[in-house]
Amino acid sequence: MLRASVLPGLFIPSPTVSALELGPLTVRFYALCILAGIVLGAWLTARRLRARGGTTAQALDIIMWAVPFGIIGGRLYHVITDNQLYFGPGKDPWGAFRIWEGGLGIWGAVALGLVGAAIGARRTGASLAAFVDAAAPGLLLAQGLGRWGNWFNNELYGAPTDLPWKLQIHAMNPATGQAVTAGDGTPEILGYFQPTFLYESLWCVAAALLLMFLDRRYTLGAGSVFALYIVFYTAGRFAFELMRSDFANTIMGLRVNTWVSALLFLAGLGLFLVLRSRPRSEATAGSTASVDAVKAPTDSEAS
Repeated sequence: MLRASVLPGLFIPSPTVSALELGPLTVRFYALCILAGIVLGAWLTARRLRARGGTTAQALDIIMWAVPFGIIGGRLYHVITDNQLYFGPGKDPWGAFRIWEGGLGIWGAVALGLVGAAIGARRTGASLAAFVDAAAPGLLLAQGLGRWGNWFNNELYGAPTDLPWKLQIHAMNPATGQAVTAGDGTPEILGYFQPTFLYESLWCVAAALLLMFLDRRYTLGAGSVFALYIVFYTAGRFAFELMRSDFANTIMGLRVNTWVSALLFLAGLGLFLVLRSRPRSEATAGSTASVDAVKAPTDSEAS
């Protein structure tokens, strides 16, 4: 193992603790990052849905359906695409349920999250297209914030590097949430690597800002903002998957998520081209007319 003194100079340190013990409760920083991302995304989604004629209550009701569906979908995608981590000789299949140790696949989360959102939208009477368009930038910010959970877990890094922003990675014990220590009690350092988690986090923030700018600047058709979310995120994810050095299942020499990102990029681009000329999404059909109908008698009485 490498010691910090072997490679002097600038580097990004990684935590040696990824969890805290509070009595009988274990608080995982990975989970806190995911939770913080959900809160931030929900706030921005509610704000953007109101601008489309909806209400905060509608946004929160739909999110209450979308989030649990998304978490289940994200975990299923991870377990299916990385099944060798949990099944086979010497593996612990119960680890598939230990979500706090990390492992959520974004595309499983988006797929089942859309199912939950569709149920919530139907129950609240809101437009699903309006909701997903409102949610797209917040979803990117939530992903960007959630990636810092990988920093706490010392995971999702690229190839070894000597760049000034190299990431120091420790050997971590996932069961305890603590770094493995050497004989003298110091944390063992695996090496210094490309901080791909940071690249993806920054990409998500930049893509969210660009998405909000385009949504303000242009009249994008219903559903096309969400289609652009798919395009922007997969473009970055494709590049970051090529940089990552952690083990993953491959198809024809490329990581599974590299293929998925490429295919979804093409699908998202095609979807955007189809939807861009549609009328802009509104949260409720006829909401403007309903407001005008309420206002009209008041105006005539005042006159």
